[in-house]
Amino acid sequence: METVWKRVKSALKQRVPSHSFNMWIEPLNVTHVDGSSWVVSCPNFFSKKRVEGLYGAMITKALQHALRQDCQVSFQISNKNGNPENKAHSHFQLPLPNENLRPPSGRLFRKEFTFDSFVVGGNNDFAYSASLAMAARKDPQRSGLFLLSKTGMGKSHLSQAIGNHIVSINPTDRVYYITAEDFSNEMVQAFRHDSINKFKAKYRNRCDVLLLEDVHYLSGKERTQIELALTLDSLFESGKRIIFSSCYLPADIPKLNDKLRSRLSCGLISTIDPPNFRTRVRILQKKAGQNNFCFPENILHYLAGELTDDVRQLESGLNGVAAKSSLLGMPINLSLAESVVKNIVRQRKRITIEAIKKLVCRYYDVSIEDLMSRSRKQTLVRPRQMAIYLARNYTDAPLQSIGKSFNRYHATALHSIKCIERGIKQNSSIEKQVGFLRQKLESGKF
Repeated sequence: METVWKRVKSALKQRVPSHSFNMWIEPLNVTHVDGSSWVVSCPNFFSKKRVEGLYGAMITKALQHALRQDCQVSFQISNKNGNPENKAHSHFQLPLPNENLRPPSGRLFRKEFTFDSFVVGGNNDFAYSASLAMAARKDPQRSGLFLLSKTGMGKSHLSQAIGNHIVSINPTDRVYYITAEDFSNEMVQAFRHDSINKFKAKYRNRCDVLLLEDVHYLSGKERTQIELALTLDSLFESGKRIIFSSCYLPADIPKLNDKLRSRLSCGLISTIDPPNFRTRVRILQKKAGQNNFCFPENILHYLAGELTDDVRQLESGLNGVAAKSSLLGMPINLSLAESVVKNIVRQRKRITIEAIKKLVCRYYDVSIEDLMSRSRKQTLVRPRQMAIYLARNYTDAPLQSIGKSFNRYHATALHSIKCIERGIKQNSSIEKQVGFLRQKLESGKF
């Protein structure tokens, strides 16, 4: 029995990507054989569900090939001793409710953000494996994970998938899902209401898993950084799991104290890159299936070929085509898809940093030389920050290149982006200025 199973695993290893094999196939064992019936044990409910759904037929076929005869394969959850549990006494996982899960503290988890719904490709396979290992606590010695990517690449999906998985397997675990801005605001309120000790106890003593998004927003918030660094020290010492996410490496976040930078860097740093064409097709197929959209294959391939920025852009194109087809009663064809896509990507290829500079200079009545100068006059600082912000959002240029094009270091460019992002939330005038300039760029009137 063991010899045959080793041959089956060896055959599967040639067909299944290494990260998937190590995560799903390697832990499986054969616990019982009765004639042509084989019982394979899985370590937990989540593993059983995943293996049955994705690899059940493949395992059965490989086993039949190894035995040179037909057989049936069933999967059971093993107990702590590695033996299958008695069905009469097994503890089945309750299904996730048909609503978003709220962790004990912080933001809601989106119910659709699970590992099953995440499309794995060469651009994100390591981040996926690292996230799954963190959720399943594969390596007790590794308690930190830093997910790094541009906006719209799936880091929030993976972060929430970790939370959803932990909550579904261990409902009593205290999982806190918040943004760095939430943490900072909560701390400020705690100081104002003289409840800082309660705030500290909450995160240091009553948190099992901390999911902290957008840590680059901590730039320049010295008091928050000190408190967070102390909180992370306490959590790490207690062996709690901590997952960070950001658009920037810890080393690239300006105005971050060395202690916090060290804490953010001590875990595994995993990058998510833009998906390639094949992965974009699979993402569209998955999204279409989840929304019960019926799309011809050639339309999915067209969308995947045109919408190359990020996953959110793909989803926008898919939803746009489906909505236009439904509202106008038109069939989903290439002509319809082209009419939607052109509105999404029409201006992206034409918008350059130089074009943004000219638009901003015209709007604020300053010269290109002023924009590039070292002057710190407020009448020049705001237009410069605005131009850098728009360059980041409307071009594919890396932060270093954007900074260089404005005669600035990339840390200064990042600070400019943060200033405008904060201004959009706190200052209606800045929000209106950004809206006007965005409208000009997206309409091609620049």
